[in-house]
Amino acid sequence: MSHKQPAMHKARKRFGQNFLQDQGIIRQIIRSIAPHPSDHMVEIGPGLGALTEEILAEAGALDAIELDRDLPPILRTKFFRYEDKFRIFEADAMKFDFKSLCEDDRPLRIVGNLPYNISTQLIFHLLSHSGQILDMHFMLQKEVVDRLAAKTGENNYGRLGIMAQYYCDVEPLFVVPPEAFNPVPKVDSAIVRLTPHKKLPFVAKDPAVLKQIVKTSFAHRRKTLRNNVKELISTEQLEALNIDPSLRPERLSLKDFITIADFLTPQLR
Repeated sequence: MSHKQPAMHKARKRFGQNFLQDQGIIRQIIRSIAPHPSDHMVEIGPGLGALTEEILAEAGALDAIELDRDLPPILRTKFFRYEDKFRIFEADAMKFDFKSLCEDDRPLRIVGNLPYNISTQLIFHLLSHSGQILDMHFMLQKEVVDRLAAKTGENNYGRLGIMAQYYCDVEPLFVVPPEAFNPVPKVDSAIVRLTPHKKLPFVAKDPAVLKQIVKTSFAHRRKTLRNNVKELISTEQLEALNIDPSLRPERLSLKDFITIADFLTPQLR
């Protein structure tokens, strides 16, 4: 995330770059994150460093992951005085091993303005590292935040929200208008806090099977559960698990999906 970019670096569409330039919003985000001298922070997509600067002033260490190769030299120059606690990795966050950043017993605190085109896949990637993460604060398309926080029965309740809520407490914080960015996006954004559960409320025998069952269940949202999962489990078996096969998938709770996944784990593992 960054101040309005100078002429030497133009936001690139292929990286989904929209630079944050509203100082009031930047301060509001920093207050929400509340960096501390004992924190090991990780910033995904620092841009030209508007948030980076504020975080470095407060945190004990900051690792930045940036895909655009033109930006790290700018950031290294801008923050040279923090070289003892600031590292930049020129890498694709989608393929990055976040566990490699854990060099002591401090969990990671992750922040980022995630490009709309990869935000869902990147969140799934980060959830696989949830054991090493204290919390995550993301700027996302508001629609994605609504999906992350959706409850059973709501229209935008689906795979993303179910799997995020399996691993994390999801807390939408505030909306960010398009005018806060340059270039101006066509959609509202929002800040969300994801806090991995210290102890999972419900534990699946195999989270990979749970993910598969949820994905299959929502393959056709307008179809009933029975029709979506008929290749995996019969109507009779669903009824034996006390799950109504005539329900649409958005009517099932996280616990319901875990019940189905645990039943199928021996054959799908």
